[in-house]
Amino acid sequence: MTDLTNLTVAQIRDGHRAGDFSAVEVAEAFNANVAAAKALNAFIVETPEQALGAAKQADADRAAGTLKPLSGVPIGMKDLFATKGVQTTAASHMLEGFVPRYESTVSQKLWDAGAGMLGKLNLDQFAMGSSNETSFFGNVISPWKRNDGGNAALAPGGSSGGSSAAIAARLCPAATGTDTGGSIRQPAAFVGISGIKPTYGRCSRWGIVAFASSLDQAGPMARDVRDCAIMLQNMAGFDPKDATSLDLPVPDWEAALSSDLKGKKVGIPREYRLEGIDPDIDAMWDAGIAMLKDAGAEVVEISLPHTKYALPAYYIIAPAEASSNLARYDGVRYGLRDLPTLESGERAGLQDMYAATRAEGFGPEVKRRIMIGTYVLSAGFYDAYYTQAQKVRTLISRDFSAAFETCDVILAPTAPSAAFGLGEKTADPLSMYLNDVFAVPASLAGLPAMSVPAALNREGLPLGLQIIGKAFDEQGVLNAGLAIEERAGFTARAEKWW
Repeated sequence: MTDLTNLTVAQIRDGHRAGDFSAVEVAEAFNANVAAAKALNAFIVETPEQALGAAKQADADRAAGTLKPLSGVPIGMKDLFATKGVQTTAASHMLEGFVPRYESTVSQKLWDAGAGMLGKLNLDQFAMGSSNETSFFGNVISPWKRNDGGNAALAPGGSSGGSSAAIAARLCPAATGTDTGGSIRQPAAFVGISGIKPTYGRCSRWGIVAFASSLDQAGPMARDVRDCAIMLQNMAGFDPKDATSLDLPVPDWEAALSSDLKGKKVGIPREYRLEGIDPDIDAMWDAGIAMLKDAGAEVVEISLPHTKYALPAYYIIAPAEASSNLARYDGVRYGLRDLPTLESGERAGLQDMYAATRAEGFGPEVKRRIMIGTYVLSAGFYDAYYTQAQKVRTLISRDFSAAFETCDVILAPTAPSAAFGLGEKTADPLSMYLNDVFAVPASLAGLPAMSVPAALNREGLPLGLQIIGKAFDEQGVLNAGLAIEERAGFTARAEKWW
């Protein structure tokens, strides 16, 4: 019998509809994989009973002829999405033990579509990180290993590292992610899967633990482009509870998928040809250009002149918004509360509780970003840093608008390297931040962008290509991704060691 955990979302959906297997069989197979993969530390909370409950309902719906779009499909939920009755922590000690009484809009849409939940996936604490090393619940370990015979544990990317590792290791067929500056695309590239960040506002942010409100956007991660389209269709849509939600119809992205790019123009930004870039990345990029030409597209060179300012602008804007958003964690209403014992013997006051709770509850990277954000928002520095960064953000958006007058989509690498070893970059925060150099510009402009696996490097590790599209043109991004997917023929997967 076919290993059900090797099936894609589309194959599970269609096979279940056809009666090839039951949803319960699928849920049990994935539950078994999750239980056997503790070494990856991909899940913070496992919910096998919820997956089985949804599966039983899917089988009943099939018998009654009332199937839903995702009936029979169990998924992983990034632990940044509030899930009613299930602990939601944002991978932080600050929220450990917090059990919401409400459901995030995105997760509710997926449950309404018939999906089941295998568990809550690990991530960088409050989504702050590029390697999944900042989680209070420990590092997520990539299922991939270098082919040099060594046994170094590799980063699965971040912040959605639990999602990427779980999909690559066949612990779930798809998962939710969030992308603030590349947190869907970079981990997808590191483990050889696909992931799309839709246009800002396509998916509701209501019920997602906030990092940087003007940048955060939910999106799907899955094994291939079609699965991403299926997931996104069931995640997107207007939400009156979210003031930044787009009041636009949700297209049938799956039905409109086409790898025929005749008449389309693909832009290659000259500023992304970084000096000293990994030759494997360069070779993959050139191969990707050839693939899109083969699909019928015309390739044109474009300029995004303010690209070099994107990373510094992002690391002013995102921490500034984080320092504002995280001020709510004060030990008063929910989450951790630490009442210190004062040396004087006096009773601790409100300020003492604030200080002790935040010192205990936030990890080092979160504290770093709060401090940076508070500094750039402070009197005397607001105009010099935050206001200037917002002006740069506007210029970057204008660069993209000008570029899209001459092209339909933009092709670039997803990340400047393949997966790195855990611990290799933690001593130098700047080297970690540089991992987002190709991903951040699209986030600042609020544009849809996708990573698709395209090659293996000389160490046998996956590399991803990134497609950036015009606002609201997820279809163009998905179609270009499909063209690459079909031509790259990427079928490599990690050898099981866990």
